[in-house]
Amino acid sequence: MKIAVEALVQAPLEVAWKTYTTPEDIVQWNAVCDDWHTTKSTVDLRVGGEFCSRMEAKDGSSGFDFAGTYTKVVPNQFLAYSFGDRVAEIEFAEISNGVMVKVTFDAETTHSIEQQRAGWQAILNKFARYAETRKSLR
Repeated sequence: MKIAVEALVQAPLEVAWKTYTTPEDIVQWNAVCDDWHTTKSTVDLRVGGEFCSRMEAKDGSSGFDFAGTYTKVVPNQFLAYSFGDRVAEIEFAEISNGVMVKVTFDAETTHSIEQQRAGWQAILNKFARYAETRKSLR
């Protein structure tokens, strides 16, 4: 089963793309809630390139690596990656008031569909808020 979440990013397309794909930015926004954070991120943004984000509870009680391999990269438009036996796709669509970012991913069996949707949506919302603070590229 596929699950989709989306968020409007009120920032230029190039800013949204760079914020989504740059390790220094990913560690700023990639967490489901304030009790978690991403401590380290690597990105090799090319087909066959790998990524890894180390996500940990701030109290040190648990953590995991979210890692995968890019299967399609169209700058400022589209990303696809595999992670384990699952896949995800990210679309960046420029619209009149910003960029609509849509993430579609394969569901897993450990958590309910609602939990998965809520978690991925929370992360995408944090991404959008952070990207909006970066109105221009460094």
